[in-house]
Amino acid sequence: MDQPIVSLSADTTVAAKPASPWVKSALGYLVALGCLVWVFHDIHVARLWESFIHINWWLIALAIFFDIASYYCQGIRWELLLRPLGKITPLRTTQAIYVGLFTNEIVPLRPGELVRAYLVSRWLPAEFVSVIPSLAVERLFDGVWLALAIAVAAFYVPLPKDVLNAEEILGVIMIIALGWFAYLMLGKRRVPNANDSGWKPLRAAKKFFARLGSEMRQIGAANAFYSSYAVSLFILVCQIMAFWLVMRACGLEMSLWAGAVVLLIVHIGTAIPNAPSNVGTYQFFTVVGLGLFRIDKTLATGFSVVVFIVLTVPLWVLGLLAISRTGMTLATIRGEITQIINKTGK
Repeated sequence: MDQPIVSLSADTTVAAKPASPWVKSALGYLVALGCLVWVFHDIHVARLWESFIHINWWLIALAIFFDIASYYCQGIRWELLLRPLGKITPLRTTQAIYVGLFTNEIVPLRPGELVRAYLVSRWLPAEFVSVIPSLAVERLFDGVWLALAIAVAAFYVPLPKDVLNAEEILGVIMIIALGWFAYLMLGKRRVPNANDSGWKPLRAAKKFFARLGSEMRQIGAANAFYSSYAVSLFILVCQIMAFWLVMRACGLEMSLWAGAVVLLIVHIGTAIPNAPSNVGTYQFFTVVGLGLFRIDKTLATGFSVVVFIVLTVPLWVLGLLAISRTGMTLATIRGEITQIINKTGK
């Protein structure tokens, strides 16, 4: 693909290299570093070590079970959403999810969503672009249940004003997203004219959204649509159970609702793509969330490290196993995705 050219003079040209991906990656690492500095600043090292040696490993094992169960439930949900495109097993979709999660663990800015969409498009088989709407619907479901969970938790746990404000903002975003989804579902189908004149990127955007609306209508009209929405609740419940069980394993005597609130704060805080594995931001928002319940910072920091390791290491192991069974390398997958995107943009 030809590189863009920047003219310097009548006789001189240089290839312009986009630096934005590097800038975004560097910014993500700087944010992660800043968060880690704050988390580990002014803590008692001896007490931090004590929080590591009094762990209930039976509860840790149970937490890992619920964490894996949450991803399998996500695989079931995705299989339901993909039915308009063809048949695929929940084990296959779960495998693709783990490959995507593993990608996010080692690569910044979370390209794992595209990776798992590419794998499923090969296994169905279906066009890569046709799989993307199912990911958008997944994020919509997650956002709706997240907003509902915070609203319900507010009845059982007194939430700080900042959390309530964040819940209101999330609620507004979800209303807008639901309205857009309803527009795509119920709006008049438009077929883009190949002979349309105008700015090329604008024509490409019109074509993309017309295709997106068509795929959304297929997903919404499928019988499995509402079942997939219900399964989303089990995903969140399993995630809350895994997080809360690690709390109990670390000796934090907090209610299930309090644990749910802290996890929801972590979910909201790490929603923006940043460093791989959400290192730094995950610990930061965990400590901030626990601080709202007056948990000592040293204990909160120890828990943030433990819960990160407990819920991340199994993901690495299963992610490596999942990608090894695809018969492809991560570099090959990313290269083919880049070719598809470049071809689509032309």
